[in-house]
Parts: sequence; structure tokens; C-alpha cells
Amino acid sequence: MAQHIKSRKHAVPRKAAGWTGAAAATLVAIAAPAGAQTAPSTTDTTASTSTLREVRVEGARESFKADTVSSPKFTQPLVDTPQTITVIKKEVLQEQGANTLTEALRNTPGITFQMGENGNTSTGDAVFLRGFDSSGSIFVDGARDVGTVTRDMFNIEQVEVVKGPASADIGRTAPTGYINLVSKVPQTSNFFTGSVSLGSGDQKRATADINRVLNAEGTMALRLNVMTQDSGVPGRDDVKNKGWAIAPSIAFGLNTPTRVILQYQHVNQRNRPDGGIPTVGLKGYYLDQLKGIGGNGPQPDTSNYYGSLSDHDTVDGDMFTARIEHDFDSGVKLRNLTRWGRTDQDLVLTGVFSSGLLTPSVTNPLTWSTRVLPQGKGQRNEILTNQTNVTAEATTGSIKHSISAGLELAREQQDNTTMAATINAANGVRTVSGGTVSYQAYNSLYMPNPYRAFVPVLPTGATTEGTTSTAALYAFDTLKFNEQWQLTGGLRWEHYRTRFTSLAAPVNGVQTALTQEGSDNLLTGKLGLVYKPADNGSVYAAYATGAQPPGGNFSFPTSLTTANVNNLSLDPQKSKTFELGTKWDVLDKRLALSAAAFRTKNENEQVQVDTFGNFEQYGKTRVQGLELSAVGQITPAWQVIGGLARIDTKILEGSRTSTTQNGAQIRYSPKLTATLWTSYRFPFGLTVGGGVRYVSTQQRSTSNAAITATSFFPEVPSYTVWDAMVGYEINRNVSIQLNLYNLADKFYLARVNNGGNRLVMGTPRSALLSANFRF
Repeated sequence: MAQHIKSRKHAVPRKAAGWTGAAAATLVAIAAPAGAQTAPSTTDTTASTSTLREVRVEGARESFKADTVSSPKFTQPLVDTPQTITVIKKEVLQEQGANTLTEALRNTPGITFQMGENGNTSTGDAVFLRGFDSSGSIFVDGARDVGTVTRDMFNIEQVEVVKGPASADIGRTAPTGYINLVSKVPQTSNFFTGSVSLGSGDQKRATADINRVLNAEGTMALRLNVMTQDSGVPGRDDVKNKGWAIAPSIAFGLNTPTRVILQYQHVNQRNRPDGGIPTVGLKGYYLDQLKGIGGNGPQPDTSNYYGSLSDHDTVDGDMFTARIEHDFDSGVKLRNLTRWGRTDQDLVLTGVFSSGLLTPSVTNPLTWSTRVLPQGKGQRNEILTNQTNVTAEATTGSIKHSISAGLELAREQQDNTTMAATINAANGVRTVSGGTVSYQAYNSLYMPNPYRAFVPVLPTGATTEGTTSTAALYAFDTLKFNEQWQLTGGLRWEHYRTRFTSLAAPVNGVQTALTQEGSDNLLTGKLGLVYKPADNGSVYAAYATGAQPPGGNFSFPTSLTTANVNNLSLDPQKSKTFELGTKWDVLDKRLALSAAAFRTKNENEQVQVDTFGNFEQYGKTRVQGLELSAVGQITPAWQVIGGLARIDTKILEGSRTSTTQNGAQIRYSPKLTATLWTSYRFPFGLTVGGGVRYVSTQQRSTSNAAITATSFFPEVPSYTVWDAMVGYEINRNVSIQLNLYNLADKFYLARVNNGGNRLVMGTPRSALLSANFRF
């Protein structure tokens, strides 16, 4: 007997804010005639038996609010899930003109973005979540997505930010959570949406999303998402983001118990990266050679580009995914996902070092030059993974169970080619130190020249290769004792094996190879008790553990050095989180409110134990705080997404050689972050929106030593940024949208490198005009 499946309202991607008539037309178009059936999204874990009727909606807007997440490991709606989770839907991204993961993550508090060193994290999504680097904890459809690249949102349905130790959910991960991107899949309706955007900084971008049903029964559908852009960056000379992407997918059996979806995605990026600007002129910067002018000098023009026109960030990414789903008559659901992905990155980036100024005349800044260092990276990341999940409902006595269990297998590999700049008398300045002659490259601090003498960045012959293989079993269960009480728990057992080989650069024709191997078993879990004082709310207490083995944040170790956190001889870092919270769906369940207090401890961090450079694993850090959020509709015309996080970080056990670490804050962890975006749709087709983002002061170093007049840029200043949007529906097929960013033209530091030498500034006042189409 055919199984009827409950329909879900389908949100058309790239929908212009406030398209009331078009939204209604789309909802009518995708609703099947009376008596027909339609299949839910493949991520729908709450489908039930129902017969469809024709649906007509007038004046409706797709809400910012999500009721569930995509993973079947979460057995309950968000309101009953004892964990802090933020879901950022594509409707939010559309209104904000957000095109990258970094831009999307500005909608959740507790996240900052950093610059790193040596070109490794100067590009891509360098995410810090609640005090810990989470760049290696990014997933697509529940499968790990590795590589220091910028992820585009052209093929993304929603972004899910899961906070707190989450190894039971996803495997080895950062101590404070992970980020999951949900891909777009074929739907059971015909539609076409597109967007063309022009903006400040010579921004040019176009996207299209096409879905077609391929047979009369509605069981086959094809979807195609494409993107192209050729853009500059507002406020920056010579930096550019250029590329294209394509993502076709086809689905079979959409109206049957067995469904198969095949997806492919190719991303091509040909960017000129931004190596940053010197920190000279900023409050807190100090250099002894500039004592005559107070240790500092004038700030350079923030549009200055210190790199070379030959700098490049070339990325080619491919991803193939096969999903198979089957619904048994007993209510048991089987899901399998197979993913192969590969990303190649060829990067040459010039970084600036304002601590290495040349000042022939200290009193004449026009003679000053800043040291520059071209850096390179050749890296390939590849992953092959298979995930099988089973969900079921069961009853034992008076207790109802929602069970999710599965097996995950994965093999990840990363190959690196070491690259170095060749600086000589033709392109550098001669220096002598201790009798050793060397050359350094410089560029004018106040009038940089991108056409200066070419500095080649070439492979040295040194390479590294690493593989990590994992096999994991997990099981989750939600026990419902009655209408008020339920208990959610889960365990994950994971075995991993890592092999790392380093091949040194040739010396007299001879290369030295070093190999290291390691393996271990990880057991992690979570437990949450939920009390429901009403159907639309919950109060909960939760406990969860996490583990991250050496090199776990970037797929495998990148160092054989004893004093490196990625050395395989070290034990996994382990984290524990306690959380108390409450969640409520109010205003006829249109608006979701949540509040949570949490405390996370991370152990087995590596610290220096003596002045001879010896290291041990005993370090401990703690992150605790409070997070509030609101997302959804205040009225059908008034939407909001916002949050506030107040966190306190502390190094409980640091270096034994220095007392300045104990009790210090964790770097790049502002005590207060807040974000808000809201929009209102008027009856005559006009939508207005606006938002604000606040980030308090961030410590750049892990030291509680007193700040002195000569401290070298110890803090990243706080900032507040205001944005706005206005959109107008010309007709049911076309609308226009104007986004204004940084209305007050606030200068702020979006990212700072670990040494405090350079920064990437936040986007200055700028605009983006978009024309959105749908048919």
C-alpha cells in the first residue's frame, strides 16, 4: 500500500524580501491537486500520513524560523532539543545579500573570525566559536568539509550552528561545536529563480536556481544551481573575488517510499587574496625605532594593497553525493549518504609585517617601508565517506522511544606542497645579522606599488601527506515518559587511525622522510532532561562530552615537532559541557525564544613546562556564559533573527614557566557579542530591514600581564556596525533590493593575525543593488 506523506511548505531559494504575490503564486504552484501526494524534503524527519489538498496562500512570507534541523540524529523539534542550536535559513541570507559562510555566520553570537599566520588561514572560513578554532569543524549535509577555502552559499538551503561539545553527533570536532551546511535538493514543483547584483567595489554577481519535474507522476525531478561573479572588494585596491560554480542534482522516487538523490557540485575560484594592511597608526601599536614620535606613526590609507598583482588564490572544488532513503511500512526509516569530495588550492599571498619597518628618516614617513613576505600553499584535500542511519519509533510499557542509530565510515587525505619566496638582490634589501647576509622584501608603507620587482614563490621540494580513517557507531534515544517529561541521550564510539609522512626539501640531492602513525578509540556522549510546562515550551538540563585527537581540527597532523599540538604522540583533547536552558515557541508558534547558561572545560591542552622548551599535556581552559536568541515572526509581516552571548574565558592551567598565562583570557574571545536583523513587509510590496552587530574587545594574547605604554597591540578594539535593506516588488516575477552596509562607515578590525602585524579591516560603507527574478 502506498504511503501518504505529509506535505511541507516549500521555500523558493533566492526569494526577494517581501515578495508577497510571488510567494503566494509559488506556494499555489507547488501544492498538488486534491488527492495527489508530494514528498517531503529528504531531511524531513517528522513526515506523517496525510492526504494533500490544494493550498492557496495570500500575503504569506517564509519565516526565518526553523522547527527542526536536517540531521536525523536529532529526534525532536528544536523547541524540545536540550542544546543551543542556531539555524540560519536562506531567507535571511537573501535579505542580507550574504554570499559566503563568513557573512552567514554573522547572524549568530559567540563567533569571531581570525587571520592566522603564513597564509594558512589568511583565506577561507577562519571561524572561532566560543573561544576555540572551529575551522576544521565545518560539515556539508553531515559530512566533514575540509580545506581553508571560502564557502559560497549559492547551493545552500540553511546553515546550522550547533554549540557545545558535539562529538556524539558528528565525531571529532572542536570543543565548542560545529557548523553544518544543508545543500539544496530537487523538489516536486517547477520553478526558476535568479538574482543579478551590482555593488560598491565593482561587485558583480549572478545566480540561478532551476527545478523541473521530469515525469507526469512527479517522481523524478532535476535541479540546477549556478553562480558566477567577478567582483572587487569595497574599500580595497586590487583585491578581487572571481569565479563560477555549478551544482546539478537529480532525484528519483520522490513520491514513493524509496528515494534516490544524486548531486554534484563544482566550484571554481580565481581570487586575488588580501594579505592585509599594517597595524601602524592604530592605538596600541608601538615600535622602539619610532620612539621619537611616540612609538607610532600615521595610519596608512586603508585601501592600500601591499601584495603583487601576481598574488592568487586558485581553488577547484568537486563534490559528488549519493543519497538513498527508504521508508518501511512499520515507520522505520533507512538513510544512506555516500560522499566523495576533493578541493585543490594554489595560493600565493603577500603578507605585511609592520614590525619590520625601514625608516631611513624617522621624522619623514614618506621614506618608510614595511617588510612584505610572499607566502604560498599548494594543498589538496580529499574525503570519501559513507553514512548509514536508521530511525524508528517504539514503545516499552508507557514509555515512547524515538531512536536514531547508525554507522559512519570515512577516509580523509591531505597533501601539501611546501612553497617559499625567492628573495635576492634583484627584488630585496640586503641585511646583515651576526655575519649572515640575507635579503628581505619591502614595499612603501604609504605608497605601495603592486608592480614592484617580482618575488617568485616556488615549491621547495618538501611535501607532507596525511590520511585519517575513521569508523564510528552511534545511537540516540529520546524517552517520553509523559507529556511533561522526556530524556534524550546518545553515545558514539569512534576508532581513528592517522598516518603522516613528511618529506624534507632536498639537501645535496638527498631527501629525508619522517613518518608517524597513531590510532585510538573515542567514546563520547550526551544526556539531556527536558521538562515541558506547556506544549510550546521546554526547560532542560544537559551534559555532553567531546574529543579532538591530535590534528583533528584539520583532518591530520601537520607537524612532527614535539612542541606542537598536532603531534600524534599526544592524547586527544577532551571537553565537557553543562548547560541549563529554556526554549519557547510564542505568538502562535511563529517566534522561537531561547536562553541558555553553559560551562565548557577543555583538558589535555599542550603547555610549556620549563625554560628548556619541554612541553606536557595538562593544560585546562574554561568557557562559560549565557546566550539568548529570538528568531521568527513577530507578525506575519515582521520578521526577526537575533542573539546575544556573554562569555567568560579563562586559562585554568597554563605554562609553568610563566605565571602570566594562569587566569588569562583565551585570545579572540570577546566577552560580549550581539547580532540582530529585522525586516517588515508593507502591504503595497515594500520591505524595509536593518540590523546591528556588536563585538566587544578581544584579547590578542593569552597573558594577564599589565598593559604598558609599550605593549605591542594587545587588544582588538570593540565595534558596532549598522546595516540596512530596502526591497520593492515590481510585479509577481521581478523585485529589486538595495542593501547598505556599515551605515556609519565605522573603521573596525575584522581579523588580526597572531603577531599583531597586520589586519583585515571590516567592510566600509558600501551598497549592493540586486534584481531578483522568479517564474
